[in-house]
Amino acid sequence: MATQGKTLGIYVHVPFCRSKCEYCDFYSLSGGRNAGAMDRYLRAVTAHIRETAELAPQHEVDTIYFGGGTPSFFGADGLIRILDEIVRRFHMAKTPEITFEANPDSAPFASLGRLSRAGFTRVSIGVQSDSDEMLRKLARPHDWKQAVAAVENARRAGFDNVSVDLMYGLPGQTREQWQTTLENVLALAPDHMSCYGLKVEEGTRLWDYREFANLPDDDAQADMYLAAESTLRRAGLHQYEISNFAKRGMECRHNLKYWLGGEYLGFGPTAASDFGGRRFTIARDLEGYINGVQTGGVVLSENEAIPVRERAGEYVMLRLRTTYGVEREEYQKTFLLPFAPLEKLLQKYEREEMAEQTAHGRWRLTPKGFLVSNAILLELLDAQQHSTPLAKKR
Repeated sequence: MATQGKTLGIYVHVPFCRSKCEYCDFYSLSGGRNAGAMDRYLRAVTAHIRETAELAPQHEVDTIYFGGGTPSFFGADGLIRILDEIVRRFHMAKTPEITFEANPDSAPFASLGRLSRAGFTRVSIGVQSDSDEMLRKLARPHDWKQAVAAVENARRAGFDNVSVDLMYGLPGQTREQWQTTLENVLALAPDHMSCYGLKVEEGTRLWDYREFANLPDDDAQADMYLAAESTLRRAGLHQYEISNFAKRGMECRHNLKYWLGGEYLGFGPTAASDFGGRRFTIARDLEGYINGVQTGGVVLSENEAIPVRERAGEYVMLRLRTTYGVEREEYQKTFLLPFAPLEKLLQKYEREEMAEQTAHGRWRLTPKGFLVSNAILLELLDAQQHSTPLAKKR
């Protein structure tokens, strides 16, 4: 049996999509259903799960997340097969959170019903916009009508934890259009919403014509971000991470593992793991992954032990992405580093209304602080790197 309190998250990267969106830089293969590649991937990922489970006999899996790519495009049969393998090989918690990502064009009621009955508990639907014109600009494979139907189908299929992804800062988008999008999506009564500002990544199609895409500037994106925070808060979805909002108790437990320092294992190309004090990442190569699993070869692109000071930096960087924040005693006992240099900066940010201290003594960023979090984190990490370790108590 697993040791009580030693929990584990599992991430499965499903690298298949119907088509590639203009902005997407995630690793995926598109251009139609490649049954051969999908079948070989399925055999490889289930074999990888079988052999890896032996490394975690003392862990209890309490979250599983299928991301992509587009897991719903991969199909219910394959997702259920992978989930069955995980449940068979790992110790499972009594009430695990099991999420899959879906696009509205590949989320029919029948498939959603099968996934719900198979044990999936949460669905994250990639809506992105309520404007058909905007969806076409982004090369999304669905329209708003399909998005509404997908949310309704998920409810009918038995999912009581439905998340919706949206993007802002889109080509030609105005503050008023974004506000309308928020209100239209809130009318669908999601339990959780993720709101991401569009980032133009090198290597995407959007990158090639970014100067002519009429993208909102940084100030306009900031206005949209603050509009989302205030609108969703009034609607009962509290912010618990920079881009994530949820009803109480509906926060994504799997993603919280990343931000709060939990252990997780990843399967599939590009999937990352943080387990046993090491971080490792699978290479961005489907065929290399399949061949490596089949032959016992190398599938990793990174594999390193994480020094304590680097862990301390991650604690600050990741927790300040959330509203849980950081705390003096927790930090000092865990890493044996002084909190005073960080607190001095946090007090400065508090005067500038970019940070606040809760009644429980935890420091966190405000919505205004989240807007400039990168600059804040760089300053905090610099102070941390120059701090002197605390003396160990005898």
